[in-house]
Amino acid sequence: FAVLMSTIIYPAPIFGPVHSRRLGISLGINLMPADGKVCTFDCIYCECGFNQSHIPSQRRPTRDEVRLKLEVKLQEMAAQKQLPDVLTFAGNGEPTAHPAFKEIIVDTRMLRDKYCPNAKISVLSNSTFIHHPNVFEALMLVDNNILKLDTIDANYIQRVDRPTGLHYKVEEIIENMKRFQGHIIIQTMFLKGQDMHGNDVSNLSDHYVLPWLAAVKAIQPQSVMVYTIDRETPDQTLFKATPQELDAIKAQVIAAGIPCSASY
Repeated sequence: FAVLMSTIIYPAPIFGPVHSRRLGISLGINLMPADGKVCTFDCIYCECGFNQSHIPSQRRPTRDEVRLKLEVKLQEMAAQKQLPDVLTFAGNGEPTAHPAFKEIIVDTRMLRDKYCPNAKISVLSNSTFIHHPNVFEALMLVDNNILKLDTIDANYIQRVDRPTGLHYKVEEIIENMKRFQGHIIIQTMFLKGQDMHGNDVSNLSDHYVLPWLAAVKAIQPQSVMVYTIDRETPDQTLFKATPQELDAIKAQVIAAGIPCSASY
């Protein structure tokens, strides 16, 4: 992986396999350009850096390119008898923004069934396109529909997740999450520290956790993943949540009857 200013830009369309903290041996699928970042969020904690620092000059891979390169990689892994546990759509930005996202998911299911039928298909998404029918239908076809919900506080979202020039209303995101009727894993980043303007960005207090927990209960996901910073962040004034802090939040989710994992 290219490391620029302590950030990671992933090759496209296939990268890895990597060992994921949460998912096992993960073969990555990056639907964004290989030389930059395209995302509807510009999170201050993103391991790929700030959008502005990594404007791509290349185009996104096409549906055919993704299918062909994924097949070659799966054949190679099968020959080495090292099949992936999971095929993970992630990389340099928001995967569901690809215009052929649904068709690529259909192709990926076909290749998974052929080469590694025990592998799960996971999508890591910031939830900004789940109101599109094609994206919704595609996410219903994957095993792990992992959708981001860092908080339900609108001001915090603007400071930390920083939606880029799009109409973003967290209430609408929550309503659209409910439409999955449980076929959803909520992923939430907990951190502390300050942003570059000196604003406090900790979301560990009851002020943030309790309304978030109420939203989680309303959505009724199959599970929740709480996690904290793992790699260097573009904003240097952020700090990890402690295992004790994450475990306390995890315990509240489990007490609400929803499975929850914590990654430190």
